[in-house]
Amino acid sequence: MSAAGTGRPAALLTAGRERRVYSAAAWSVGTAEGPLDRGWTGTRSWTGPELDGSELWDLASVTKPVAGLAVMALADTGTLALDDTVGTHLPEYRGGDKAGLTLHHLLTHTSGLPGGVPLYRENPTRATLLDAVRKLPPTAPPGTRVQYSSQGFILLGLIAEAATGRPLDRLVAELVCAPLGMADTGFIPGPAGRTRAVSTEDCPWRGRVVTGEVHDENAAVLGGVAAHAGLFASLGDMERLGRSLAGGGRELLRPATFALMTAARTDRLALRRGLAWQGQDRAGSPVGDSFGPASYGHTGFTGTSLWVDPATGRYAVLLTNRVHPSREGDGIAAVRRAFHDAAQALGGG
Repeated sequence: MSAAGTGRPAALLTAGRERRVYSAAAWSVGTAEGPLDRGWTGTRSWTGPELDGSELWDLASVTKPVAGLAVMALADTGTLALDDTVGTHLPEYRGGDKAGLTLHHLLTHTSGLPGGVPLYRENPTRATLLDAVRKLPPTAPPGTRVQYSSQGFILLGLIAEAATGRPLDRLVAELVCAPLGMADTGFIPGPAGRTRAVSTEDCPWRGRVVTGEVHDENAAVLGGVAAHAGLFASLGDMERLGRSLAGGGRELLRPATFALMTAARTDRLALRRGLAWQGQDRAGSPVGDSFGPASYGHTGFTGTSLWVDPATGRYAVLLTNRVHPSREGDGIAAVRRAFHDAAQALGGG
C-alpha cells in the first residue's frame, strides 16, 4: 500500500486504513506559505484503484463553512446583514414560527431548529422536503442553545439565493472558489469528476455504493446543491482554502468581517461556535486539545475536516471516506484527534 508523505501523519493514517476505519485518506498540514506535510494513502473504494492525490472527496458538512464564507462575502457588500431575518427574504416563512430567526442564529446554530432530521424518508421531492423544513417544529427559543442544525443551513442557502437572485452553487463558485483558484471544488461532479471521486456508503436508501454524488440524503433530495452538504473538493483545493484561512482570508473577506466570522460567538452557551465555524470546545473537541482556544474549523460526517489555529498560523486538512462501506463504527474519532496532535507537533511554520 503506497502512501505519500513519510511523517507521523502518514503512519497513523495508514494504520487507520489497516484497521478498516476507511479505505482512503488524504491530508495536508501547513501555513499560509504552504504545506509542511501532505500525502494520501489507500484506495478509492475497498476494491478500487490506489489514490494518486487527484481525487474528489465528499466534504459533507465542511460544506457549511464554505457556504458561510459566501454568505459573509455578501455581508461584506451589504447584500445581506447578520440581523436580517428569515421572513425578510423568504415570503413563505412570514407569519410563521421561523420568520424572526436571524442569519446570526442560523450561522451559529442557535436558531432552535433541530438537526439531523431524516426528512428525505417521507419527502422524496425538493418541494416537499423544503415544505417539511418550513413546518419543522423548533425545539428551543432562538439564542438560548447551540443545537447543530443542517436544516438551519438549508434555510441559509435559500436566503442567499433569494437575496441575490443567483443559485447557491454559482455564489460559492464566484465568491469562494474563484478567488482562491479552487477549480476542482463544486457541487454535483460531472462525468469526469465522478471517475475521480472516492466512494462513500453502500447506501441502504439508494441500494448501491455512492460514488461522485452527495452522501447526505436530504441534500440528495434537494438536487445535490445545499448549504449544509454537497460540496466535493480535491486535496489541493482544500490546501488552498486552508492556506487562505491561515493567512487571514484576505482573498475572501475584509479583515474585520473575517475576524467577526472566526471569533467565538456562543461562549455563554455550552458549545463554542463562530459564524458557520465550530470553535474549540472547552471539552470534547473533535480535534482534541492540541489546537489552541482560538482555533476553529469544521468536521464532516463522511470523515472530513478542516481546522485552523490562528495562534500558530497553522491549518490541518483531513479527508477520509470513513462511511465506506458503512456509517457504523466510530474509529474516525480517535484517528482525527491523533492526526491533529501530530499536525501541531510537526516542525516548521
